[in-house]
Amino acid sequence: MNNHKKGNNAIPLITITLLFFMWGFITCMNDILIPYLKELFQLTFFKSMLVQFAFFGAYFIGSLIYFIISYYNGDPVNKVGYKKGIIFGIILSALGCVLFLPAATYGVYGLFLSALFVLGLGFTVLQITANAYVSLLGPEDSASSRLNLTQAFNSFGTTIAPILGGHLIFELFKDPNGGFSAAATRIPYLIFAGILLLVALLIWRVKLPAFAVDEENQPKGLGVLQFPQLKRGVLSIFCYVGGEVAVGSFMISFLGLQDIAGLPETEAKKYLALYWGGAMIGRFVGAISLSHTMSQAKKAAYMLVTALAVFVVIYLLVGMPFDQIAFFLIFIALNFVGFLVGRSAPARTLVIFSLVNMFLLASAIINKGEIAMFSIVGIGIFNSIMFSNIYTLAIAKLGTYTSQGSSLLVMAILGGAIMPVIQGALADAIGVQYALVVPLVCYGVVLSFGVYCMKRFKNLEMTSVKSGH
Repeated sequence: MNNHKKGNNAIPLITITLLFFMWGFITCMNDILIPYLKELFQLTFFKSMLVQFAFFGAYFIGSLIYFIISYYNGDPVNKVGYKKGIIFGIILSALGCVLFLPAATYGVYGLFLSALFVLGLGFTVLQITANAYVSLLGPEDSASSRLNLTQAFNSFGTTIAPILGGHLIFELFKDPNGGFSAAATRIPYLIFAGILLLVALLIWRVKLPAFAVDEENQPKGLGVLQFPQLKRGVLSIFCYVGGEVAVGSFMISFLGLQDIAGLPETEAKKYLALYWGGAMIGRFVGAISLSHTMSQAKKAAYMLVTALAVFVVIYLLVGMPFDQIAFFLIFIALNFVGFLVGRSAPARTLVIFSLVNMFLLASAIINKGEIAMFSIVGIGIFNSIMFSNIYTLAIAKLGTYTSQGSSLLVMAILGGAIMPVIQGALADAIGVQYALVVPLVCYGVVLSFGVYCMKRFKNLEMTSVKSGH
């Protein structure tokens, strides 16, 4: 690899972190669009989940196209450079946002799905380029810390989106007659397009270090499939992303059930923000847990202070009375204990967190009222490090096949397209609450992968993390 001269990478890292924030914000807007478009077009749960199918299906199509091009003509990003690749991804994403204009003008559901597909293609390019670029933007032994930090700000975007995005669509730009109108999405997404283009302009103006990989020794064919941990990892990424997106997609509908909380969209979106905010807490805490230069006591103190500080930020953002959000402190405590028991081992931590999420989903299915509501919201904080840990374990010991294996893992994000649709069909048949069995099974697959890797990679530590979601 040809690296740039050593220098201060703070400005490039801050610039890319801003991109991660916008990326997370717009992705989470899907959770606002689903109940809105469902009501607007009088859709079944199955049809409303086509929002996620179009968006995350683009990840698979885009990654497959990229894989095929790389296979026959070499890595496109390596040829044009990470900077141009990132800018192209941002512009394509902005185009997807602009396409909401004709979709909202004509009020056609298919046009909304087309806009989301283009938006997803843009984010696919960013998934391939931006994550890898951050890992290269500094010493290899601190790559995981940088990635967890940028992913934490990605989660900050997903936390704000339900509050700000929900206000824009459900309140500020709603139909003045009090009903639902496709036009409510027009101005917000044009604003998002403008911000993305400004970020692209900023990245174009900022001097970013250039990296290039020597492709002469890159393997051909599909020899990467000889590694069982990768094949299992692809399935686990598929199920994890599917489970995470399915829970978020149904959050507002679940909390709207009369025997759960009976909350209107304007109130339910606050708990959706708390769900995604939990992932932000977990990622900030996880970034600290990666440190191997601090004593366990000092690390634990920093993790606890950080978790509480981020919780205060979320509390101020969601604008809920403290007595309605205080229950989340219990999940922060459980998450803190989970990290300490996991001891920076990705497989062990993955097993602990997936077990907790399976328990919470079972509770949400069986119980009613506040217990069910608290259970579903608490899942987010235990999602935090799952993508990174699965990714780490899946590419461990792949050697020269690492890049090829990474592209297959990005394709597995297709789970975010498939699982919500399956859950939607099940919700139409047996109800929203019992349809949560779909993410329950997903986390069961993640659990089995963690158990397998505990046996296969006993000494692997989280310092080898290379990516996040």
